[in-house]
Amino acid sequence: MKNILVPCDFSTSSLNAYKVAIDIASMSNGKVHVVNVIELPAVPNTVFTPVRVLGLPLMREMGGKAKAHYDKLVGSYNKQEVATDFSIEFGVPQKVILGYVKKNKIDLIVMGSHGASGLKDYFVGSTAEKIVRTAPVPVIVVKSLYRGPLKNIVVPFTTDLENQPDLFQEIKTLQSFFKSHLHILWVNTPANFTLDEVTHHRINALAKKFKLSDYSINIYNHIYEEAGILKFAESIDADMIAMGTHGRKGISHMIYGSKTENIANYGKFLIWTYVMK
Repeated sequence: MKNILVPCDFSTSSLNAYKVAIDIASMSNGKVHVVNVIELPAVPNTVFTPVRVLGLPLMREMGGKAKAHYDKLVGSYNKQEVATDFSIEFGVPQKVILGYVKKNKIDLIVMGSHGASGLKDYFVGSTAEKIVRTAPVPVIVVKSLYRGPLKNIVVPFTTDLENQPDLFQEIKTLQSFFKSHLHILWVNTPANFTLDEVTHHRINALAKKFKLSDYSINIYNHIYEEAGILKFAESIDADMIAMGTHGRKGISHMIYGSKTENIANYGKFLIWTYVMK
């Protein structure tokens, strides 16, 4: 976790994300990249530049305001004097962020999210949700005030995790970094009910397969899986929920959706996500 990217619009949630990134970078002796993405309005001409769309005076004004916000941010929240840099980018937020990740060899994205609701969520979704679905590196979604340190991490168990060594290697790295306890969770729902002894056997087999340590097995009953995950996390005062996502796109995403993206959109906890191979 040496190179950490924080997409920042200077909202409350992105300020909280910045605090998380600063803490992580101070622990890893890393660097925080703060990127303010200014979304350009849609134009009919496919060949355009930010200067043609916005005009140079407006671009300078927007850039000056963003830099002033950044300077205030660093002065207020970077007491550890972590190495940081700042850039202003123009374009579609998702494309800009993913391009920055590749260009700058980012290890982790930490981003705030307001979530989404109603028709906007159905047709568009949030930027955080899109990044969760497509990022080539782990993502931490921050909703509310970061408390720290991260001692209790909930890992929801699903059957498809049994063949995900890459995911569990990332989770073990996360656990080791924060010295956390893993609460491996199975949510029993009416549509997907499993006997407790069967669940214990499967999770213990998974833990042995991937050489997990400092973990507990938890079974929680609820009508809906996502709600059960959030309710359990709330009941133990969890610091983070760590989940893999299939990264579905297009029609597949519309039909099947994603539990991980729903929780990232609507949960109040820190959500760590990783696109499964």
